[in-house]
Amino acid sequence: MSEIAIRAGSIDEAGEILTLQRAAYLTEAQIYGTTALPPLTQTLEELEAELADVLCYVAVDGSRIIGAVRLAVRGSVGEIARLVVAPDWQGQGVGTRLVSWVEEFAPAEVARFELFTGHRSMGNLALYNRLGYSAFRRQRSNDSITLVFLAKSRL
Repeated sequence: MSEIAIRAGSIDEAGEILTLQRAAYLTEAQIYGTTALPPLTQTLEELEAELADVLCYVAVDGSRIIGAVRLAVRGSVGEIARLVVAPDWQGQGVGTRLVSWVEEFAPAEVARFELFTGHRSMGNLALYNRLGYSAFRRQRSNDSITLVFLAKSRL
């Protein structure tokens, strides 16, 4: 995977990031039996507005974006969100590399990272646990989804 590069994403790439996000979250839709998930219903305009307020990093293979992640800095907390990997690249370490990149290059004031995933998203939970994240809260989102919030202190 040495040909994969990670760099800052831009608002100009919002359309490609949104397409990737939708493709990546289809497996989540199957797990929960609904396509009414925010990553699948987010509009291009909403994503562009979000990208103006957060840090975004993308993993690229040549000119193709194969992964993306966002980081919102809220005081000393870095909120990691929308970690997505193209379906044909899942399971090959792209997600791990993106999270590790965020942890390494987050602004200096970030002392703790937080993120969340659904309670039935076993692959996501396993990844985050392997990367040192621990659950600290659960919150019912709707009848079929409970969100699991995980955190990790910055080393």
